[in-house]
Amino acid sequence: MGTNRADANTRALVGLRVAVGVLFLIFAQYKVFGTQFALGGGFQYWIDSFLKEGAYPFMVPVLKGFVLEHATAIAFFAAYGELAIGLALVFGVLVRAASVGGLIYMLTLLFAANYPGHNAPLWQYFGASLEHLVLAMCFATFALADSEAMLSLPRWLRHRG
Repeated sequence: MGTNRADANTRALVGLRVAVGVLFLIFAQYKVFGTQFALGGGFQYWIDSFLKEGAYPFMVPVLKGFVLEHATAIAFFAAYGELAIGLALVFGVLVRAASVGGLIYMLTLLFAANYPGHNAPLWQYFGASLEHLVLAMCFATFALADSEAMLSLPRWLRHRG
């Protein structure tokens, strides 16, 4: 019975890994294959909206003084980073490294976009950050677990050869 439960847990983890990977491929495809995000002002639009609506105070100088000054390069980095994370998770390749990168990315977005305000009660900090915090927790889980145990290209290649 213990093995069946372990197999079920592994399947659930792999299902979540692949689902998050597919989400990242969806996020990446319009950024990588289109020009609006990186070259057409889409990235700058999002940074400006973060600054107007919800950046944590310690992130404001970073967003204004570094991110906006290097917006095009960072936009390409974000787009291809999302693509790399998505591919890694879907194919089960370098999942731990991709998950650490994804965790850092989600925490960066959380602090750039989800500040509920200075006088907000503690619970509102968590409520405001759900869109990024849930994915950050997924990435932390993928980084700590054996997320390549099933449906991974490296394992398939090892067993095939």
